Amino acid sequence: MMGPRKCEVCEESQSKYKCPSCLIPYCSLACFKKHKETPCTKPEPITEEKIETPCTKPEPLTVENVDSGSIIRKPCYVDEASEVLQKSKLQSIASSSEIRDSIKDEKLQKLIQNIDSSANPEYELDKAMEDDEFRFLTEKILSTIGS
Repeated sequence: MMGPRKCEVCEESQSKYKCPSCLIPYCSLACFKKHKETPCTKPEPITEEKIETPCTKPEPLTVENVDSGSIIRKPCYVDEASEVLQKSKLQSIASSSEIRDSIKDEKLQKLIQNIDSSANPEYELDKAMEDDEFRFLTEKILSTIGS
């Protein structure tokens, strides 16, 4: 898991945010304004280091929306292609009644949404792992996909 990132504008403080255009980490409004003094663009989705793969995210996170196909797509960046789950493993997760029942819990939905929408998802994931139900869910998912 990656640790906290340093602000790429002042290079002093820990970043709390990411530029919505180019995704560089920054720590404050002052650094964001300084960064925006020069135009920035979205990073290239496919580079040697990063591989883009389509991700799906239910809005809101409910089993019913996943079943109905009411999903949105957003880019997902990974360091290695091996980090991307194959469709068969995703289907195994989706077909597990134990996992499906778990994600009906509003508390778990909130934890997952906090991770997904966070500027620092690694931190939110670490916090969520302190919750017994969330830890059980992650262990069940990992055992389902054989990790």
